[in-house]
Amino acid sequence: MAEDIPLLPGSPRRLSPQAGSRGGQGPKHAQQCLKMPGPGAPGLQGGSNGDPGQPCGGESTRSSSVINNYLDANEPVSLEARLSRMHFHDSQRKVDYVLAYHYRKRGAHLAQGFPGHSLAIVSNGETGKEPHAGDPGDIELGPLDALEEERKEQREEFEHNLMEAGLELEKDLENKSQGSIFVRIHAPWQVLAREAEFLKIKVPTKKEMYEIKAGGGIAKKFSAALQKLSSPLQPRVPEHSNNKMKNLSYPFSREKMYLYNIQEKDTFFDNATRSRIVHEILKRTACSRANNTMGINSLIANNIYEAAYPLHDGEYDSPEDDMNDRKLLYQEWARYGVFYKFQPIDLIRKYFGEKIGLYFAWLGLYTSFLIPSSVIGVIVFLYGCATIEEDIPSREMCDQQNAFTMCPLCDKSCDYWNLSSACGTARASHLFDNPATVFFSIFMALWATMFLENWKRLQMRLGYFWDLTGIEEEEERAQEHSRPEYETKVREKMLKESNKSAVQKLETNTTECGDEDDEDKLTWKDRFPGYLMNFASILFMIALTFSIVFGVIVYRITTAAALSLNKATRSNVRVTVTATAVIINLVVILILDEIYGAVAKWLTKIEVPKTEQTFEERLILKAFLLKFVNAYSPIFYVAFFKGRFVGRPGSYVYVFDGYRMEECAPGGCLMELCIQLSIIMLGKQLIQNNIFEIGVPKLKKLFRKLKDETEAGETDSAHSKHPEQWDLDYSLEPYTGLTPEYMEMIIQFGFVTLFVASFPLAPVFALLNNVIEVRLDAKKFVTELRRPDAVRTKDIGIWFDILSGIGKFSVISNAFVIAITSDFIPRLVYQYSYSHNGTLHGFVNHTLSFFNVSQLKEGTQPENSQFDQEVQFCRFKDYREPPWAPNPYEFSKQYWFILSARLAFVIIFQNLVMFLSVLVDWMIPDIPTDISDQIKKEKSLLVDFFLKEEHEKLKLMDEPSLRSPGGGDRSRSRAAGSAPSGQSQLGSMISSGSQHTNV
Repeated sequence: MAEDIPLLPGSPRRLSPQAGSRGGQGPKHAQQCLKMPGPGAPGLQGGSNGDPGQPCGGESTRSSSVINNYLDANEPVSLEARLSRMHFHDSQRKVDYVLAYHYRKRGAHLAQGFPGHSLAIVSNGETGKEPHAGDPGDIELGPLDALEEERKEQREEFEHNLMEAGLELEKDLENKSQGSIFVRIHAPWQVLAREAEFLKIKVPTKKEMYEIKAGGGIAKKFSAALQKLSSPLQPRVPEHSNNKMKNLSYPFSREKMYLYNIQEKDTFFDNATRSRIVHEILKRTACSRANNTMGINSLIANNIYEAAYPLHDGEYDSPEDDMNDRKLLYQEWARYGVFYKFQPIDLIRKYFGEKIGLYFAWLGLYTSFLIPSSVIGVIVFLYGCATIEEDIPSREMCDQQNAFTMCPLCDKSCDYWNLSSACGTARASHLFDNPATVFFSIFMALWATMFLENWKRLQMRLGYFWDLTGIEEEEERAQEHSRPEYETKVREKMLKESNKSAVQKLETNTTECGDEDDEDKLTWKDRFPGYLMNFASILFMIALTFSIVFGVIVYRITTAAALSLNKATRSNVRVTVTATAVIINLVVILILDEIYGAVAKWLTKIEVPKTEQTFEERLILKAFLLKFVNAYSPIFYVAFFKGRFVGRPGSYVYVFDGYRMEECAPGGCLMELCIQLSIIMLGKQLIQNNIFEIGVPKLKKLFRKLKDETEAGETDSAHSKHPEQWDLDYSLEPYTGLTPEYMEMIIQFGFVTLFVASFPLAPVFALLNNVIEVRLDAKKFVTELRRPDAVRTKDIGIWFDILSGIGKFSVISNAFVIAITSDFIPRLVYQYSYSHNGTLHGFVNHTLSFFNVSQLKEGTQPENSQFDQEVQFCRFKDYREPPWAPNPYEFSKQYWFILSARLAFVIIFQNLVMFLSVLVDWMIPDIPTDISDQIKKEKSLLVDFFLKEEHEKLKLMDEPSLRSPGGGDRSRSRAAGSAPSGQSQLGSMISSGSQHTNV
């Protein structure tokens, strides 16, 4: 029984007889024939038992069309003979997918034992001359040689299974001691039609494109005028969004071939669809020699293949006049020179698939929504600049006649100081702490809601135009494919359970069925160690982040104390400490960002999620949680905690028994919060965009180029001058997903919304960054990455929930920033409750409490005070009873009144904004009215089109019966029998005869 258990990769291979029959040496494998592809395929020698062009052993002609071409790369192929580098060497069959692997032969003397390089490798994976045991050329296999031989057998079996699935393969001979080999895959029409029907791929019918009616007269005129004004901004691509016309699409069916306008089978399915079909076959094809692993992803994880990717549509910078989608995307989208143009979303979707298309559509909508918020933010900032001279509190602080003598900022070395010396800070604080910021906070909360509602509408509109309605089955099918790591863990569990059951069988012959059912899957007990490690690690990293923030706080306190000892640096203590601390925070955030990304991936791996979608969602949640805490914890400290635990003169709070807790500037902490937020936000954007997203890929590309040059000893010089498209794409960076792209924008979205009350210019800097980011990502996808697999999805997944959560949390965050961090509430309370004339005159004096300097602790008094007269009372910013009150230094009534007003404002602000957000959500329907009407209209059009085409088909089928009696039944049966393959004379006649509905 133990021999039937599949073993782990790299372990000694033991196969059961059943597994051996499924392998590459089975009888089915030996019956496959090699068919000559034509004069353009050199290097084919040897062959099978019969005529290479004929079926063998009585198999059908269709079976003999399964082709496996092994080509000698050393034999030159003229460039004139090659019509395209996207095709097989016969220049007819298109390369739909490429598998790449690196091979290494046993030794040079073994390869020399066989004259010539062109060993005829026939379709059963055997060579024309197989070395026998004991031959002079034999050498003893080492551990690496044995592993390489096993991988070779696994590749041969997998490629044979691909051919059994109907795919056609071509690859070069392994005629060097080591190197990279590319397996080119072509999907013939029969396979494309079969898989398109299985995947329910919607394709355009022969029905003419129908017009989507716009709204009423005013809306229609406004839309037409807007489109005319924006015509210079439209990209010059044929696939650009046309919101007026749409094809009538229907899932592909081989029994209804007459519905589709199939003029050319090679171009009916575009390249992205063809590669998606091949990728689906690759994912479900099993390999018994590789422990029954399922799919190409498992083989890549086990280093059997190095890479698997579809080809780009030629080069993007070729000087030739031939245009392809990649070149068009580069010219109209992936260059900084076209930053002002709209994105060709339809062409992006056509080339990269729906998942990437939705990302760039979301990024484009987010960037366009930043325009109005940037305008309002600039207006709020300019309002602060215009009213700075009219601000009474800052004028009172700058008035030297008031002579507010403030208490020392540190012990011993710090002297008393005049409040007027903080005039610049007070005036700068007004730029961001004025009544307009409250309005801007409400606006930004509603802006976030409007953005999410408009994205839902755009998502529905794109889903309708891209025929994404009803793809739930496809998403469920994508969840069926298990990850390679999950399969490995299941095999380990099965191996342990089989050993246990073998021991138990020696004792008892009874087994429990429940245990057998749990053997082929991982239960919570199997995952519990991983969950425990995740919980402990996440807590540790959050604690690490908080400890680093506390370390920076200690740095600020100690540095401020050290600089205060020196008279030369005493005047610039606050500026120096704040600037250096923010830079340290920025550097730590950037470093921890990279560490937390890698740790989140490792933690998700040890959880062993079953599917790629589950893996991606858990990875996103972990990475977002860690990066959120990392990016915002220093800002939260300044916004809500700094200056709250200082104490008062005579009873300060000390750290390490010698350093006083830091307090806010005289103008409040809002100005420092603005500095902290702006430097971290801008620093992350500039450094991550310029270094991580531009510099690192260029360094990797340079490193690969140098590595290729050093390993190019055996490369053909002619081939290196004119590399094939699969060679060019192999040298590009592999596509690793959209998670880093989304994560960067989500963190930026948090900066824009969470603390916008303190930094109204945040949307402006986000807009400037995103204008560059769109083209940067576009250039990366078009020029620097291998072409991703086209993935169909109807939404952006878990990212929408994260955005919605940030939007709701931003309401609470801004409410507390306005209520606690800014002076908006104290000014409001003073103006309407304590002011004698209803103005803010006397507000500064109202916020300052008195302290009797004789009550300072021994040893904390200022040394060598520079004040002309002896100071009896100093002032500090707080609401406390004066020294002559019955309860000196206790919180005053004003303190409790203002505290209750702050809490009341938070409640009112939060409920008001939430109510307005719900109102906006209710007023804006998720599905646009015109789209919901068109969905109903399309169903009616589809029924009418079906009835019309069925009527035309019956007329054509009845015509032969009218000419010859008794021939009607034969013609009907012949048409019905050939309908599934789609290659009948009748099908072509119907297709060419129904020209009354040309597209």
